[in-house]
Amino acid sequence: MNPAQVNFNSPRKFTTTLKSKCKETFFPDDPFRQFRNEKPLGKAKKTLQYFVPIFEWLPQYNLKMFRFDLLAGITITSLAIPQGISYAKLAEIPPIIGLYSSFVPALVYAILGSSKHVAVGTVAACSLLIADTIGSKVSSKDDPTLLGILVDFLSHSTITGFMGGTAIIICLQQLKGLLGVSHFTTKTDVVSVLHAVFKNRNEWKWETAVVGMAFLVFLLFTRYLVGNLHKGLNPISIEYLNFDAEYLPYTLKAGIITGIIALAEGIAIGRSFAIMNNEQVDGNKEMIAFGFMNIVGSCFSCYLTTGPFSKTAVNYNSGCKTAASNLVMAIGMMLTLLFLAPLFSYTPLVALSAIIMSAMLGLIKYEEAYHLFKVDKFDFCICLAAFFGVAFITMDMGLMISVALALLRALLYVARPAACKLGKLPDSTLYRDTEQYAEASGHPGILAIQLGSPIYYANGNYIRERILRWIRNDEGNGKAVKHVLLDLTGVTSIDTTGIETLAEVLRILEVKHIKMKIVNPRLDVLEKMMKSKFVDKIGKESIFLCMEDAVEASYDFSVTTEKQGFEEQRSGVA
Repeated sequence: MNPAQVNFNSPRKFTTTLKSKCKETFFPDDPFRQFRNEKPLGKAKKTLQYFVPIFEWLPQYNLKMFRFDLLAGITITSLAIPQGISYAKLAEIPPIIGLYSSFVPALVYAILGSSKHVAVGTVAACSLLIADTIGSKVSSKDDPTLLGILVDFLSHSTITGFMGGTAIIICLQQLKGLLGVSHFTTKTDVVSVLHAVFKNRNEWKWETAVVGMAFLVFLLFTRYLVGNLHKGLNPISIEYLNFDAEYLPYTLKAGIITGIIALAEGIAIGRSFAIMNNEQVDGNKEMIAFGFMNIVGSCFSCYLTTGPFSKTAVNYNSGCKTAASNLVMAIGMMLTLLFLAPLFSYTPLVALSAIIMSAMLGLIKYEEAYHLFKVDKFDFCICLAAFFGVAFITMDMGLMISVALALLRALLYVARPAACKLGKLPDSTLYRDTEQYAEASGHPGILAIQLGSPIYYANGNYIRERILRWIRNDEGNGKAVKHVLLDLTGVTSIDTTGIETLAEVLRILEVKHIKMKIVNPRLDVLEKMMKSKFVDKIGKESIFLCMEDAVEASYDFSVTTEKQGFEEQRSGVA
């Protein structure tokens, strides 16, 4: 039976490949598949439902679902008020802004969010980051407006270490409120905070310390209160948007760092709760929702919001059925702002410190760090870099060190791609890594190699040297190499330097009288090989669909060559 032939059709047009790559880059889950075979009116309806998810669940909404959402909304409202005030104080901005930030963003997310469980609000880590990044340059009285800038995700190990380190320094920051210290450091690292605490120990107040531990009698002993909380809904703040060159670098820095953290945390939390109900959360929709709610919120006196774990967990456990629970919370916050806000002016600072510390202890995930240590030591090092960098240097420096380590590993993966020597498993046609499967054996005179990553300018030299090293090793062990078979199944893409690398390997092997064959190149790779004329250099007859065909062709070639050599020898003798 003749083996299947490689498809050498003409390369696709540039517009076709560009469309395909953009689709895979921005919409890997193919969200528009539901629009196919729909009439124009149906497409318009489903497009609106996709980009504005409230139109997807609202037609099926009923009174039974509202009962659950009402209960969940009231519950998370009761949590949003103390958390909003506490985290605003942590960000060193007026406490009322913390309440504002659970009103407008919640309305926007209820309309655009795809998760039924996420309850939006402010978070401690981003609040402290804002204070740490902007507080050194801008006073809270200057009222700069921050726009949430959403960028790419951080690695899981970075998030784990960053949150743990942040929890430590936030807890230490609360010693100011728990001990009643008036003079405190503006720095956030552990050494500076502890130095400030013990340097000002003459200011310690045993009353506030006792109140922090025994919350029942705190009103009898403390007089350090939140401060003025005036009635009224969010004032418009877009008029205060400041692009002054003096402030812009600090707001950009704060926006980028907190945007990364908020986006990563919010989407990850939404997905984790969706998995519990065997549901899915669309990352594209969540990005749009988080982006819009922060942009709109920043125009109405709000600061950065996302989906905090504590509030989302309460929302989930309260039985929420849709994002309408966020609408209920927004209405509850509106009523609070209109009628009840001044009452919370008398909340003691020690109470807020206790609230923050209790929330922070849950962010130190010992089991997760141990899991990283067991599974991937490098991931564990990234986690530790974020943890200790945040705790002992600064938050942004700890984050930068951790991200730098993660990028270093990514660059190592690119520069030193996966490659292995293949052997055939007994009684099968399968070829597998000889290191992983000791029973896999090679064929005499044939060196089969599998490349498992894209071939770029960054790894071209390594791939060339690795192939030649395998050849030298076989020849050093007394195994003559006559054929080198390169399995490119795992090579998803290749650039011009990568093609030149393969051409250089081909020239080196020709000098050594070794034949080179290509196995199963992917469509993009094969098209570039054809456009660059590499296929003409190696010959179409040297490109195969599977390793078995390439091995059989190598055997046939060897037999034919031996026969030709024998006949030439006989004719020479005659």
